[in-house]
Amino acid sequence: MRHLIIIFISLTLITSCVDSLDDYNIDQKRPSTAPAETFLTASVKLLSDLIATPNVNVNNFRLYAQQWATTTYLQEPRYDLTSRIIPQNIWQTLYKDVIADLREARRLTDEDDLIAEGDKAAMIAQLEVIEVYTWFVLVTTFGDAPYSQAMDYRNPVPVYDNDETIYADILVRLDDAIASLASGGDGFDHADVMYDGDLDQWIKFANSLKLKLGMLLADVDKAKAKQIVEAAAANVFTSNDDNARFPYLSSPPNNNPLSANLNPAFSSRQDYVVASTITDKMNALNDPRRPFYFTTVNGEYKGGNYGFANAYGDFSHTSNKTIAADFEALFLDYSEVEFLLAEAVERGFAVGGTAEEHYNKAIEASIVYWGGTVADATTYRNQASVKYTSAAGTYKEKIGLQKWIALYNRGIDAWTEWRRLDYPVLLPPSGGNVPVGLTIPVRIIYPINEQTLNGINRQAAADGMGGDLATSKLFWDVN
Repeated sequence: MRHLIIIFISLTLITSCVDSLDDYNIDQKRPSTAPAETFLTASVKLLSDLIATPNVNVNNFRLYAQQWATTTYLQEPRYDLTSRIIPQNIWQTLYKDVIADLREARRLTDEDDLIAEGDKAAMIAQLEVIEVYTWFVLVTTFGDAPYSQAMDYRNPVPVYDNDETIYADILVRLDDAIASLASGGDGFDHADVMYDGDLDQWIKFANSLKLKLGMLLADVDKAKAKQIVEAAAANVFTSNDDNARFPYLSSPPNNNPLSANLNPAFSSRQDYVVASTITDKMNALNDPRRPFYFTTVNGEYKGGNYGFANAYGDFSHTSNKTIAADFEALFLDYSEVEFLLAEAVERGFAVGGTAEEHYNKAIEASIVYWGGTVADATTYRNQASVKYTSAAGTYKEKIGLQKWIALYNRGIDAWTEWRRLDYPVLLPPSGGNVPVGLTIPVRIIYPINEQTLNGINRQAAADGMGGDLATSKLFWDVN
């Protein structure tokens, strides 16, 4: 009897510590709530993973930019967007994962009465900069998209806003975020994996992003582009130390997505070689970045035939540097900023310096970032075929070629800049068993499930763009 009394008393003491027996059913490994900091870090990682991954079900932009070729699968370098759910995976990651996490982080921050108002404004501004970047990726990839009615669970069929309208609004939001970042509050610190809470760096990042967004408009609205670019130019990146990057770790699940797919320590897949399109050009220019970009075959940098099957052992692969588990991913870097400034000068925008000066800085920044030296950069750009005053072609050709090389491993940006500048000249695969009439995509088609889930609005958007086609140019792509 005494044993029964002891057991009863013990159970009473245990259960008195909880409000209900439901409290015992909480899975400590699956929390139902999380702080805003967690959502910020998660959203940045999800966005970085999307941009960095080489997974053919998600990101084929290295193929569209002809930086890589394939060994076996030919649907992707031949622009098949329907055999796999590529558009859906991009769409879903940007909306359901990245933007949704950013919105939840904003809600939690906004509702936290313990955060000082100045700090709250700075934290929300950081979230806004990442969201603007995400919308930039989305609208430059698909075109028209749900925006004003997006992310509202009460409205399962949001209208598609015109991409030009979205673009104008995110520029306003970016300006507001820049003002808030400069207002004196403290933002997220350790949850900020890019800059560890350094708001001066965030201001540079936001202005560099503004420069990038402004230049996208240069061919379609020069006056507006000029105003945006000139306003941003004084506060952009000034060295590689400013680069907006995601710092991957050496072990899963936070390792570089290239390592997860291509590093023998994590994967046995051998799906890619580098494309002769880029190796031939860099070989001709004696480019010092080749050992940092590519492996060698019998001491040579040898690219595969783009759009055709290539034996893995016969051609160069992307370098061990790029597939290292802890190799970082770049959202925006100093080299890109200097190329944008060089172009801005050529277009008559008042950003200071000459086009040649910015072009030289861009090339040097890229070479040094990848592991070369200033002397390497000087030797490289003094070649007649590279030197700004003697290289062949218009400023778009010169800048377009060198920017494409510098954007190696940043497929989505290389693809966007190729669409915008129209250089270098890239041709779709042809001959052999290649289907006749291939065209390099200039947008990604809408996900198939949008036809079922939001068919009327999706059709209206498609009609407005001349069809839901990979060949339908977006509003800024006018040349």
